Amino acid sequence: MSERQRIQDAVQEKYRTIARARGAVGCCGPAPCGCGDPITSNLYSDQEIEAVPDTAVAVSLGCGNPTALAALEPGQTVLDLGSGGGIDVLLSARRVGPTGKVYGLDVTDEMLALARENQQKAGATNVEFLKGSIEAIPLPANSVDVIISNCVINLAADKDAALREAFRVLKPGGRFAVSDVVVHGEVPTEVRQSMELWVGCVAGALGDAEYQDKLTAAGFDGVSVEAWREYGAESGIASAFIRAHKPAVTPCCAPGCCA
Repeated sequence: MSERQRIQDAVQEKYRTIARARGAVGCCGPAPCGCGDPITSNLYSDQEIEAVPDTAVAVSLGCGNPTALAALEPGQTVLDLGSGGGIDVLLSARRVGPTGKVYGLDVTDEMLALARENQQKAGATNVEFLKGSIEAIPLPANSVDVIISNCVINLAADKDAALREAFRVLKPGGRFAVSDVVVHGEVPTEVRQSMELWVGCVAGALGDAEYQDKLTAAGFDGVSVEAWREYGAESGIASAFIRAHKPAVTPCCAPGCCA
């Protein structure tokens, strides 16, 4: 089995377990997601939590609040990469309103089933959940105004492919606004090789400069990586807001130009 397949299998199994338990098993520890570990706790306002079903909150696995970061507007089309139980999709749907559309993309059947259940509970009619990998997004080129994601890109085995796909599906002038875990300095080889740490949001994290370089290589402009929550000075791990945009006029040599 290839290293990429090992990572994909480990990530999917972890998130199947969380979906089946509906948050009783945490993503980065034994506590429910969003309630016990320093990465996933205290990310949403009370008003936002009250606006979505409890089961969407219980399996929230993020490290930020990309819906607030993205400054969404009515009528926009939004894609959430790795949408999980749907919390960010449902919050985004409220922001873009009935003239907008929000897609949630996830590879795990159990998470998709839970997200669709949460969609029904919330009565969200401008939402569609899709099955697929963030490295092969099942949407046409130039179809999305804003891409959001919440602590998912670090889990991708092929981050370059994921970022190229994000660039491809964004409309010219579209925005990339995600929350993710980043590292400062080198991550020890034994940590990189640990599947448990990978699915717990650490081993697969990119460094600040590496994230910027990969986004630039994918074709993005205006790239910034802003760490906002540090997990101890010695850990080298932080949650960050990552912003970029697709140029309004895409040169023919850029990735995804002619897709």
